Amino acid sequence: MMDENKQVNNTSQPLGESTEVNQAMMSDSQAPINSHESGSEVTEQVAAPNNVSGDTVLTEENNFAAPETIQIETAALAELNQQIDLLKAQLEERSTQYMRIAADFENYRKRTQKEKEELDLQVKRNTIMELLPVVDNFERARAHLKPQTEGEMTIHKSYQGVYKQLVDSLKRLGVSPMRPEGQEFDPNLHEAVMREPTDEHPEGTVLEELVRGYYLGDRVLRHSMVKVAAPKEDAPPAPESQSSPADS
Repeated sequence: MMDENKQVNNTSQPLGESTEVNQAMMSDSQAPINSHESGSEVTEQVAAPNNVSGDTVLTEENNFAAPETIQIETAALAELNQQIDLLKAQLEERSTQYMRIAADFENYRKRTQKEKEELDLQVKRNTIMELLPVVDNFERARAHLKPQTEGEMTIHKSYQGVYKQLVDSLKRLGVSPMRPEGQEFDPNLHEAVMREPTDEHPEGTVLEELVRGYYLGDRVLRHSMVKVAAPKEDAPPAPESQSSPADS
């Protein structure tokens, strides 16, 4: 009886251990084996060691890409480089066009600004030229009229106030009078309408301003009409008397 119990105990193994052994044997027997047939030779891949995971095993085919794949990638890379070069050329061309347009616009802006300033100056010049004769008449009246009575003095002060207001307005516009007396005659500023022989001043000296000239800023608004000194000539000799034929 004891021998039979021993045999029964030896043959009756725990189910858990037998199951694990069967699974291990099945896993070893069902492990994938990649084989490549070349003629009659068959090469089998060696299974990975137990300490290396199956996901990290790389075959020779996975390590090296096919030549066709390399050629496709090279062609794609060359096409991409060509597109990049084309985009660079287009960008450079557009940048050049932009710089040219910006320069043209800046020149146009400066030119139009200068033309506008010239037009404004011309309009101002024409308007002031229409007012200068009024100023001349005020100055002639002040030089010739000598008020005697109190009423005449009141009138004189009244129009002198108007004259001063007009002159102040011209000054604010940039108008300034010339003071040519005692200066050398300059045809760019003066207009000689009279010459007076004299020894007191060098020839070409402005003796008197007959009609006042004006500047508009740094430009001549109206030339000054002046009287200029001339060298004093000696008296011409008296003509000799001619004897008549009857005397002879």
